[in-house]
Amino acid sequence: MFKKFNLMHGKFATIFSLALIPAISMATDYVESKDIPAELRPFILPNTKLLAYEIADLNGDDKPDYVFILEKQKKHPDDDPIDHGQRPLHIAIRQADGKLKLVKANDKVVFCSGCGGVFGDPFSDLTAGKKTFSVSHYGGSNWRWANTYQFNYSKKDDTWQLVKVSESSFMAFVPDKVKEKIFTPPKHFGKIDIADFDPEKFKGVGAK
Repeated sequence: MFKKFNLMHGKFATIFSLALIPAISMATDYVESKDIPAELRPFILPNTKLLAYEIADLNGDDKPDYVFILEKQKKHPDDDPIDHGQRPLHIAIRQADGKLKLVKANDKVVFCSGCGGVFGDPFSDLTAGKKTFSVSHYGGSNWRWANTYQFNYSKKDDTWQLVKVSESSFMAFVPDKVKEKIFTPPKHFGKIDIADFDPEKFKGVGAK
């Protein structure tokens, strides 16, 4: 399974260790063609690369599903950078006949490759488990920031909804002084479908 980084699980020890590393531009890692599962290959769109994927029982039916992130590529080297909708996240669910079907997508939950500030590409991790998945980022320069967006499956609504947003920040030279904020429903937001989630507009959004 592909993992680019693993910064946002549990404690912030890994983030602290990175805090003393000078902010530099980091090259994007993609899943190599030979490592892409055959059944996932038909979903890799033209002019895109597979940034990350996870296999898990995403809807609780005891069948392996996929959550994956594509990255749109510039057609020409001198084209302007793709900032908006560069990295769409997709969910493909296993059907009764064993085939995969795309059921959800969101092109805002994963930040663009140039959205991490001086630190570089902010994409940190994609993780998944039974009826849940999360997307994490890490970026900044002297002032570092990180976030994780977690979505759980709702059998009632037959979709994945935002259940937790974790945001943290700290100065690189004082990594033990972390400012952390946790947002959960129904206090901070209501039902937000993964297809509708916007990292910049989730507070107070959704029916409670």
